[in-house]
Amino acid sequence: MFLYCGIACRRKSFWCYRLLSTYVTKTRYLFELKEDDDACKKAQQTGAFYLFHRLAPLLQTSAHRYLAPRHSLLELEGLLGKFGQDAQRIEDSVLIGCSEQHEAWFALDLGLNSSSSTSASLQKSEMEAELKGSFIELRKALFHLNVKDASLLFTAQALLHWHHTHQFCSRSGQPTRKNMAGSKRVCPSNNIIYYPQVAPVVITLVSDGTRCLLVRQSSFPKGMYSALAGFCDIGESLEETVRREVAEEVGLEVESLQYSASQHWPFPNSSLMIACHATVKPGQTEIQVNLRELEAAAWFSHDEVATALRRKGPNIQQQNETFPFWLPPKLAIAHQLIKEWVEKQTHSSLPA
Repeated sequence: MFLYCGIACRRKSFWCYRLLSTYVTKTRYLFELKEDDDACKKAQQTGAFYLFHRLAPLLQTSAHRYLAPRHSLLELEGLLGKFGQDAQRIEDSVLIGCSEQHEAWFALDLGLNSSSSTSASLQKSEMEAELKGSFIELRKALFHLNVKDASLLFTAQALLHWHHTHQFCSRSGQPTRKNMAGSKRVCPSNNIIYYPQVAPVVITLVSDGTRCLLVRQSSFPKGMYSALAGFCDIGESLEETVRREVAEEVGLEVESLQYSASQHWPFPNSSLMIACHATVKPGQTEIQVNLRELEAAAWFSHDEVATALRRKGPNIQQQNETFPFWLPPKLAIAHQLIKEWVEKQTHSSLPA
């Protein structure tokens, strides 16, 4: 009997742990808000809102960093009223996450024409003065954001952009309606449901064993080099995409590859960046740059890349011969790939 009670208690303890798991309860709470408009509207009462203007987030400066302020529903209603806007505009917001205490987080763009009302977009300068902040392009703020804010802002910008560009049904041509959370749009005429989508992109750091290959696109900021990247074609596996992209862009043949990690990336549209390391065949390292895809590509030594990693971003030193190039910010998965390669090279060169 004692043994049975002990087993029962342990089982009870296990299931209690499962039921009280913060991650599980938070995930299921978010699922409920996405599926139940009434629950989502109720969550807005105690939730917090991140504000955007034409897809640029509202940021405030603090100790050389950017912080993304949050506003309560009451504050947001007061702000809209002050500028002659209908509170119905809040229905254009999208759910982007929640805290462990189930405070729901939303994002609302005040610069895009409203889809739920006839209100015009609000003026940027007037909003910045009232909110004591600035609407800054997300790309320009990357070096000065913390990881938590960046992740939420990435999600917010991607969702806001998707809703702004997918307001009509592709079959009927009729306007679609967003659910309260912004997790889908529905065509009233035929009930077709549209969900936000991401495009799979492979980003690959190519190595020949002692060097890594870094490339530049003409759209990159001056002096920045990164890993190879390209969209997956229909019908391709990730492995096939990696091999094709490397062959197309730099004329090299991949011998082996290894998955590293993935990351959502909102630029220019919502993408899922799938990061890999790849090695090329020995003796076949001569680069043939596809100038329709890249501006430049080159092999870099461990010391050159390690030096570039220690830099904190672009500045006047990039013109100095000691720092001929710089790398993507820490928030970008390309930075993680490059850092992994440097650390692996460092460890492999240590004496046994």
